[in-house]
Amino acid sequence: MDRPFIHRKGKWKLRRIKALLDFVRTTPENLLARANAVYAGLNDNPAYTRLPIDLSEFRVEVDKFAAAIAEALDGGKRAFAERKQRGEVVAHMLLQLAHHVETNCNGQLQTFLSSGFQPAPTSRTKTPPLSEAIRKIVPGSNSGELLITLIAVLEAYSYQLRWARAGTEQTAEAWTIHPVGTNRPATLIKHLIPGTAYVFQVRALTDSGYTDWSDPVTRICT
Repeated sequence: MDRPFIHRKGKWKLRRIKALLDFVRTTPENLLARANAVYAGLNDNPAYTRLPIDLSEFRVEVDKFAAAIAEALDGGKRAFAERKQRGEVVAHMLLQLAHHVETNCNGQLQTFLSSGFQPAPTSRTKTPPLSEAIRKIVPGSNSGELLITLIAVLEAYSYQLRWARAGTEQTAEAWTIHPVGTNRPATLIKHLIPGTAYVFQVRALTDSGYTDWSDPVTRICT
């Protein structure tokens, strides 16, 4: 269960989830991927209705940044300068959105993750699981790979893991379903598109049949 309050020094306090700000110093491609994931997560998200910036303006800047990345592939100082400037604008907008999400997720991890941001690790506590069914998702050894660790269900015989590109999950045809025998070791998913955000869900097979699909978890493949 996702508990928004923590008990510390005899008092209950609202848990503060901090956003991972790795997009501030990263490659243009990773910054673009994070921006696209955040736009997809915040667009029409009922948990975040009073954003500090207009999402349509954010979309315009992200698209300009994407075009600048493409232009810079041919080299040239002017193209690189344009890419740098557009990237700084997008990163600054992401920072504003990250702080808003931190404040308005009300300590709920799933609400936080629905924004497209990832939680920052903390040295004080163990990193919380991504959902009630997925413990963690980390990059694999090669580009286009992700390692997904499931949370065990006591009465489960096996599991099914499915994924789809973020923004396409409304259609059944978009999903790829992968059978998983046990929750250990982590399941390696290959042939994903680097720089693309994917939505993951899990369900367990029990005596009563398959459980419902878990809450979705979004992660960008590198």
